[in-house]
Amino acid sequence: MFIEGGVTAPKGFKAGATHCGIRKNTRKNDLAVIISEKICTAAAVYTQNKVFGAPITVTREHLQDGKAKLVICNSGNANTCNKDGVELANKMSQLVADKFNINKEDVIIASTGVIGQTLPIDKISQGISKIAVSENGSVEAAEAIMTTDLVLKEVAVEFEIENTICKIGAIAKGSGMIAPNMATMLTFITTDVNISTEMLQLALTKTIEPTYNMVDVDGDTSTNDMVSIIANGEAGNDLIDTENENFKAFVDALMEVNLFLAKMIAKDGEGATKLLIVEIIGANNDQDAKKLAKAVTASSLVKTAVYGNDANWGRILCALGYADVEFDPNNVSVKFLSKNGEILICEQGASVMFDESVATHVLNESEITILVDMHQNNGTATAFGCDLTEKYIDINASYRS
Repeated sequence: MFIEGGVTAPKGFKAGATHCGIRKNTRKNDLAVIISEKICTAAAVYTQNKVFGAPITVTREHLQDGKAKLVICNSGNANTCNKDGVELANKMSQLVADKFNINKEDVIIASTGVIGQTLPIDKISQGISKIAVSENGSVEAAEAIMTTDLVLKEVAVEFEIENTICKIGAIAKGSGMIAPNMATMLTFITTDVNISTEMLQLALTKTIEPTYNMVDVDGDTSTNDMVSIIANGEAGNDLIDTENENFKAFVDALMEVNLFLAKMIAKDGEGATKLLIVEIIGANNDQDAKKLAKAVTASSLVKTAVYGNDANWGRILCALGYADVEFDPNNVSVKFLSKNGEILICEQGASVMFDESVATHVLNESEITILVDMHQNNGTATAFGCDLTEKYIDINASYRS
């Protein structure tokens, strides 16, 4: 069940944010903190880009013991491709550890923003000195980590484990520089579930592939992105340390959180006007279906056709054809679906008679599904993306200014 509160919905968590001066807009917070009253088990997944930010290096080191207590994130500067980046990330960790009287190694650190610029540690130091946290600080923190995002991304769910009420909360950022190659954005998750580090990492890993790894906005895998989760055990459930029914209940709830945020990220793609959902059914296996769904979602030609309400199904088959999957094009069928209805536009790999005005009406919605039936076997997958508009170029042509 969805509830209010974001990262502060679970017991024992507080959050807050401040403007420290990295971003030029003085009304925009650019430094966020999330903290637990107790030490937490912790897990994370990271971008697979070979060029990755200094905060990822430091967070990996800090999470070697599977423990954390605090998350800090700044926006406006990625602290990536800087000779002193790791030194500055460590300094930032120490500053916030001193502020909240915790061990430096219990800090998860993240940065997002422009690559190749030195992190202004003096400004961050000033920000840390004045930042305050509260049980109502999730929205502030979510706003502070936004870069080109237009929509604040926050969610929380409540569920039961053996009659014990448990909660998971999260905030995320992501709008551009997003392609399905974990992690492709930032998500910070909190939970009051009592769970071991090993099971927490396993649960997180299980929920990544069908959610964030199935998102594509522009084909660019970022340098800084991660998904982290910290669990303080305050719910009081019996420790989850095996893959039992309690573990499954936790994974199901975590999947709900991550799927919600993944769709929000896709819908808020830079310059986007539509959420694009690509469903593949009837593929030879699930792995083939994932490749096919990702290929269609990533296609700039498909994205622009969706933006223009153009039922150009040939672009969809073209994308399927370069997905490195064996199939018979003569068996493929394609439908468009939205709140405005549905329409079959391709059957057995060829055009069918359809009313262009009806197709345009179906596509003229804020959420579009492309349903592709491969007519092979039982493989299925769903990918999430958005349309591609002129605004995407405008945003990224002037990103540093």
